[in-house]
Amino acid sequence: TAIFEPVQLAGTTVSRASLHNEDYIRAKDIRIGDQIVVRKAGDIIPEVVEVVREARSGEEQPFQMPRACPACHSRLIRLEGEAAWRCINPSCPAQRVEQLLHFASRDAMDIDGLGEQLATQLVQSDLVHNVADLYDLRKEQLLTLARMGEKSAENLLRNIRSAKQRSLERLLTGLGIRFVGSKGALLLAQHFGDLDRVASATREELTAIPEIGEKMAQAVQAYFELPEVNAMIESLRRHGVNFRYLGPSVQQRQRAPLAGKRIVLTGSLSSMTREEAKRRLEEQGAQVTESVSRRTDYVIVGEQPGSKLERARQLGVAVVDEAQLLDWLGETVDAEVQKR
Repeated sequence: TAIFEPVQLAGTTVSRASLHNEDYIRAKDIRIGDQIVVRKAGDIIPEVVEVVREARSGEEQPFQMPRACPACHSRLIRLEGEAAWRCINPSCPAQRVEQLLHFASRDAMDIDGLGEQLATQLVQSDLVHNVADLYDLRKEQLLTLARMGEKSAENLLRNIRSAKQRSLERLLTGLGIRFVGSKGALLLAQHFGDLDRVASATREELTAIPEIGEKMAQAVQAYFELPEVNAMIESLRRHGVNFRYLGPSVQQRQRAPLAGKRIVLTGSLSSMTREEAKRRLEEQGAQVTESVSRRTDYVIVGEQPGSKLERARQLGVAVVDEAQLLDWLGETVDAEVQKR
């Protein structure tokens, strides 16, 4: 991130801009102490356009990417063909915190109450080494942590227990397998049906699934070959975490009313998050996209919609409300949604 003296830019005060990666910094020869030209790319994202080289005094310093992880001091590596430097130490405390947060996120196991502060405390206090350890936590252990009362501890443990019943795609998402996002996790879960079959799948079986390429297949195989992963999976099994896909089959999705429909969401929903709406629409066979085009079938509009609503009107795309979304999902429309 470039941090610079605040400037007024397109009506807002800007003091930071993304520098993306080391190659970007080298290509633009951006140095500490430089004067720079900035703009808002697409009128939204602050961007460093160029360095004012004639303003250099000679005291500017080239940025040096760290070669050791700032959290665990392990040697960093840069994989061939990638711009990022990575810590590959599986015991790195910073990675363990992020793994917990990802596992507990809404797209994954959706464990309410497990935020960054608590995840950091769990790792620092040596209570949790991997996500399976969450299921070993006891109330008396949680009560030793800062800002953790008895009610909060009980709620967290209840939320952790209830997360055991999530469908396989949520677990696969939560495991954080490289290149496997929520969509890839759903494809794997639907095709194989249970975690053991995913873990033992061959490269040929993985790449036979439409939309799963060589890179994702390699990452899945490499992940389940790790001894520490196998130990964690067995621990999850012992704790009774569900390993099976509980959603509609591919065939059921293909027969669903929304099968093949291209849908865009805009605005906030009162009955669920946008992420949950996207997941549930995809379970009904829909393809949820980010931008409105002539190929879009429906735009679902919540509170305070953005420019996507205007774009839909310009293109003549069908616009529906949250009540229609709930009807598609087989949900009861509450009075507040009905009123709107």
